[in-house]
Amino acid sequence: MQTTQRSLFERIFKLNAHKTTPKTELVAGITTFFTMVYVVFVNPSILGDAGMDKQVVFATTCLVAGFGTIAMGLFSNLPIALAPAMGLNAFFAYAVVGKLGYSWEVGMGAIFWGSVGLFLISVFKVRYWVMSSIPVSLRVGIAAGIGFFVALIGFKNMDLIVPNPATLVTLGDLHQPSVLLGLLGFFIIVILAARNIYSGVLVSIVVVTSIAFFVDPNVSYHGFISLPPDLTPIVGKVDVWGALDTALFGIIFSFLLVTLFDSSGTLLGVTDKAGLSDEKGRFPHMREALFIDSFSGVVGAYLGTSAVGTYVESGAGVSVGGRTGLTAVVVGVLFLLTIFFSPLASLVPPYATAGALVYVGILMASSLIRVQWVDLTEATPAFITAAMMPFTCSITEGIAFGFISYVIMKLGTGRVREIHPSVWFVSALFVLKFAWVG
Repeated sequence: MQTTQRSLFERIFKLNAHKTTPKTELVAGITTFFTMVYVVFVNPSILGDAGMDKQVVFATTCLVAGFGTIAMGLFSNLPIALAPAMGLNAFFAYAVVGKLGYSWEVGMGAIFWGSVGLFLISVFKVRYWVMSSIPVSLRVGIAAGIGFFVALIGFKNMDLIVPNPATLVTLGDLHQPSVLLGLLGFFIIVILAARNIYSGVLVSIVVVTSIAFFVDPNVSYHGFISLPPDLTPIVGKVDVWGALDTALFGIIFSFLLVTLFDSSGTLLGVTDKAGLSDEKGRFPHMREALFIDSFSGVVGAYLGTSAVGTYVESGAGVSVGGRTGLTAVVVGVLFLLTIFFSPLASLVPPYATAGALVYVGILMASSLIRVQWVDLTEATPAFITAAMMPFTCSITEGIAFGFISYVIMKLGTGRVREIHPSVWFVSALFVLKFAWVG
């Protein structure tokens, strides 16, 4: 029986060619899942502020993340997980609905059309053209910037850094259990990784959660199984046609750009770190991955979960050896099971996965070694891209400033011929975005 299963996995996921095993892929999938399961609790909280039913959003988030990630694993054979994008849901809830006053139905309709736009440029290979021609300095900057951004989230989740009105951020209270346990989890991971024990991330999450259960009153057991709610208060209520208002075109364009570069940047960064991409940033089944990613975004927006995108936390699974779509399938199945086991999943506190995020940051930032630091026309955009992601708390803004600075540096030094047409095109789009909607 075990031999039959191994043979089936080999035929579908080509495990031997990727020098991996079912056990490694299982551990990687579980690891990725626990580093991003927070989305099923954070997304309903944010969308709930826009007037949406939180319990329904919880269920639809699990469904979209589950089926989207399984599709990514089966059709692209990549260890990439999908889920509703955190940046977009906050923009939707607090800017489009909260500040501009649109209903959640219309606001979600705007996300839907932005996702349709991304789907179309994926189908007509414009997105592939853009991604495959990004210069090395920008690709490296994107990967490193995502690493810094992910590490920032990890430090925040363990309360090691906290807001400060005078200095923007400052050191948190080192006596807090979340800080101490978060740091414990981080060092468990890096020490085990240094000793070539690649299940360290999962071990860290289990150890920290177990300790937290006894020392943190916010970590408590609330049961084992819960049934999903009725989905009709959300599903089918998105106002697709009401969103086709000229006043919302700028918002739709912003949604398109954010989704394009958040997901594309993550795909480039994670596949590069997994050793799956070539020197031009291309990776196996790239077209299939872009198609699934963009189509899942359309479905997610229509179901009312906000647009779906690839998750940087996929790097956690890659860091423990995940190399194929079997990792993604494991993640997807766990998301679907979470619909029924949400009380158990909520047992894991944010700081239990924070160490994994910082570890991913270390791995992804290491790509900066490939930058030609002696050439400022290459070093400047790489640094700007990497630095602006954590400083603006936005992957998209970091990419935008990186592209624009690349063009400026090449123009200013008379090296215009080195600028690929796609870089001109993308830079112009970002300039229009900043001029039009900020």
